Amino acid sequence: MSSLGTDGGGATYNSVSGDAVVVGPLLMAQHIEGIQLPPAAPAAPPCQGPPPTRVFVNRTEELAGLRDAALALAADPEPGVVMVVGVGGVGKTQLVAQAVRRELAQLFPDGRLYVDLEDHRRDGAVDLAAVLGGFLRALGVHKDYVPGRLAERTALFRSVAAPLRLLVKVDNVQHAPEARALVPPQGLLVVTGRRALPSLLMDGAVLIDVAPLDDRAGTELVRRWYADADEGTATDVVRLCAGHPLALRAAVEWLAARPQLTLDDVVRDLTAGRYGTGDDGAREAMGVAMGASGGAAQDGVGASGGPAQDGVGEAVDAVLDAVVAEVSDDTRHLYDLFGVLPGTTATADLLRAVGATRVDAGLGELLSSRLAVLVESADRPQRYRLHDVVRAHARQCARALPEERRRSLLRLVVDFYADAAAHGDALVLGARFRIQPPPVRPLAELGAQRALFTGGADALEWLDAERDNLQAVIRVAADEGWHQEVWQLCESLWALYHSRKHLADCVESGLLGIEAAQHEARPDVEIRMRNQVARAAYELGDLDRAEAQLDAAAGLLELAGDPRLSGVVWESRGLIALARGRSEESPHAMGERAEEARQLFERALAANRAVPDRHGVVVQSYNVAQALVAGERWTDALGVLDEAAEVARTTGDEPMLPRIDLVRAQSFVGLGSLDRAVAATVAAADRAASLKQFAKLDQALELLAALADRAEDRPLRAACEEKLRELRRNMGLEPPAAPPA
Repeated sequence: MSSLGTDGGGATYNSVSGDAVVVGPLLMAQHIEGIQLPPAAPAAPPCQGPPPTRVFVNRTEELAGLRDAALALAADPEPGVVMVVGVGGVGKTQLVAQAVRRELAQLFPDGRLYVDLEDHRRDGAVDLAAVLGGFLRALGVHKDYVPGRLAERTALFRSVAAPLRLLVKVDNVQHAPEARALVPPQGLLVVTGRRALPSLLMDGAVLIDVAPLDDRAGTELVRRWYADADEGTATDVVRLCAGHPLALRAAVEWLAARPQLTLDDVVRDLTAGRYGTGDDGAREAMGVAMGASGGAAQDGVGASGGPAQDGVGEAVDAVLDAVVAEVSDDTRHLYDLFGVLPGTTATADLLRAVGATRVDAGLGELLSSRLAVLVESADRPQRYRLHDVVRAHARQCARALPEERRRSLLRLVVDFYADAAAHGDALVLGARFRIQPPPVRPLAELGAQRALFTGGADALEWLDAERDNLQAVIRVAADEGWHQEVWQLCESLWALYHSRKHLADCVESGLLGIEAAQHEARPDVEIRMRNQVARAAYELGDLDRAEAQLDAAAGLLELAGDPRLSGVVWESRGLIALARGRSEESPHAMGERAEEARQLFERALAANRAVPDRHGVVVQSYNVAQALVAGERWTDALGVLDEAAEVARTTGDEPMLPRIDLVRAQSFVGLGSLDRAVAATVAAADRAASLKQFAKLDQALELLAALADRAEDRPLRAACEEKLRELRRNMGLEPPAAPPA
């Protein structure tokens, strides 16, 4: 007789607590086979990176070097690294784009990944976890399957990319570890930077040095853009721009917008210094922007820097001064705004929110002048950024603004993001407990032409796309002493941190939130901020740090008015107790930790009942049941879970039901009732599939396969294993099956 039904193969139904049923083995397997899964992502390989331009001259030697290195490395089963170095804006990224179009794309047919590390660099360090998260999603891994820790993301990237021949392109590398973390298991990594990295060369990287254009190549480029140019005049422009492609392009684009002028006018104005070359501080800023930055010097040698570099910096500075001096007032205002912005990108909605007018026309002029570029991104709306060399110039120009004007612009930026993040949080996490009031400005006011986002999924994508800007805004608000905005942004961004596992961001911003709360003498806020840092540390596995934050928070609980603040602290302590119990081998120690956790969760439950907070009641009841299961009090756990499920159903808290079902299944396993455990697990799988909780569906199918194995139910086990394979394949964790020969 099967332990999952009767001795027949037909359908047998028995009542199970939690409105599940037990059916015979055959029908159970058929039921699992019938669970609807999301379709697999399109099989098209990723094709990321700036596109090549139609006008490109010279660089024959560099292109040949890239081709030869790629051919040699492509023939080797081991991954290879090519390092392309040169001053900022000299054309390294475009050189790689041309090489990709001509030959490299064919050598690496499984896709191209791209990232500019300047978009992820903070205080000199790159958030590699965020970079790898983007790579994983580009390779088709569903967001629910992207883990939180850097080590886990690294391992998953290597696993997913293992069968693929990938070309990974990384701009603005400053340190060798940044590059090593992004090397594909097989394929080629091409990095660009301003200095060669000796440790990468010692690893076997191939060096390609990109110098400014010589007179002949620069003159050819100018005459390709400006066909009527006299050769001698074009050569003069090249020399005045120090052969720097970015400066040449900006100068010729500036001229193209003024048909009444000639190239001779450009030469005359630059030679006479009509627009100036900026003060010494501007030259120094440009030199830093184009040379070593962020402490790269200790790992850099040779290819860039020195007197020639200073000359290039002054030339670019002069050209940018000339171009910016001649744009319209509205466009100049946009340029100044880019110089003030804390982050690296901006949307038209943000620029309008901080007082810019004729935004579309101004952005068009910045794009046509090659001062700004459109960021390659799948999200909406479109984002714009300045080239990093231009950004350094814009920020130097912004320093000339009156301090009151600069701070007023920054305040508008901070207020925009604070309101947008609060609306996003509300859509993602619903009516969760929050200390801050709802934003006064409605969401419709933040988007001039359409709402920034609609619905929770859209809001989460927007928050994720703006993540780097949001972190920069928090830091600027802290520097300016806008403490309320700091902690409110931190509280709102829990929706992003928790959902997308940006745990390092949560710790960084949470520490600033703690300081802000202390400045405002808000113990309630400080408790909330410390708990957020503790939860991030807990998920990162740093239990000691998490407990230290909770100890500090617990000392403030007497000053907090809302009992739910006590509840979140007790909940986090309970989770840590369970984690410590799982790490201890002694069953007795696990039992003690489980009882400790149960008592803490009971206190959190009482705090939520006192409000009352119905969602909090469901969550803490679920936690109590987890502790009871860990302590092998199976029957007690079932009673708590039945009550929690009833509250969840009556309050519409559907997302909690799959989690409740899974703990119920564990309770039935402990009681030796495999049939009821299977029924509860099937209920969890059904609900998780309907709610698109794919990670929970994965967990349910894996548990169900194990239960079927214990019950020696081969059809059910086979159905679960096949459904798991299909799910993970559709979630991007396994390569698609090879087509039949």
